Amino acid sequence: MQKITLNSDNASKRLDAFLAQTLNTSRKNILKALEGGKILVDNSIKKASYKLKGSEVILYDPDILKEEIIELEPWNTKLDIKYEDDELLVINKPKGMLTHPSAYQRENTLVNALLYHCNGKLSNSDEPLRRGIVHRLDKDTAGLMLAAKTDFAAESLRNQIRNKTAKRKYLAIALGEFGQKEGLIDKALVHYMDNTVKMQIAPDNMGKEAITYYRVLEQFIGAALVELELKTGRTHQIRAHLKSINHPVFGDDLYGAKGATIEKYRGIKTQGQVLQSYYLSFTHPKNNEIMTFELKPDDWDRDLVRVLKIMRG
Repeated sequence: MQKITLNSDNASKRLDAFLAQTLNTSRKNILKALEGGKILVDNSIKKASYKLKGSEVILYDPDILKEEIIELEPWNTKLDIKYEDDELLVINKPKGMLTHPSAYQRENTLVNALLYHCNGKLSNSDEPLRRGIVHRLDKDTAGLMLAAKTDFAAESLRNQIRNKTAKRKYLAIALGEFGQKEGLIDKALVHYMDNTVKMQIAPDNMGKEAITYYRVLEQFIGAALVELELKTGRTHQIRAHLKSINHPVFGDDLYGAKGATIEKYRGIKTQGQVLQSYYLSFTHPKNNEIMTFELKPDDWDRDLVRVLKIMRG
């Protein structure tokens, strides 16, 4: 084990941030080492968020610095870019494209496409597979996304999302007939059992805060076109929240929409959930200009346009 002896200059720093900087490695790597007992603070295991007193002795296994080297392959594919400058991009992501590489798929994701388009100039990340990504969309959710070219822009945009000053709105076809035209779903979320993807409402509100505002734009028999605004950004937040009020997103088998309630809708096949990110508003990191983008119907996902046409007809 290697030893680091702290002094008062290190007081009040987070353990993970201090070690990542001192050892020149990622916070993700530090977190993994802490959870594996490969880092000890005064001979005990501490959480990543532990605030240093400035008098501790830290022992660490030098093997934790041997991180996996991840090489991502740039992907030459056409992107629907709505805005671009030296700091950021606004992209209309198509349905079926994974936002970033995973353990199961390393190629043909938005990050791979951005690496090619930006010639490698993307913001860094504690997670190398997520370079340039400041928020994400599910694979089968289409629409507007932000990406950062610089670390400065990435930090600013993430803070705006975290502090709820950036606005993100979605359109969805939700099953059922709504009893009220608008409402706020304030229900914390946790992962469903051992499933690392599916989410559920947290018992006793013990999970991560999740808040979604919804407004019914058009009510049909057995379904509705709904606008949703995210106040937080949890995994599958809209999908889990709409299921929790008995209005799952059309086509979303994972969250209980296996069969539409009206016979004429049951034969409609879609590529997953009919959910569209259609509106973004944020402050530009460099010039503080308010930037607003809204997709018009011509740019909506084909499933949304097709299902809406059937319901209106």
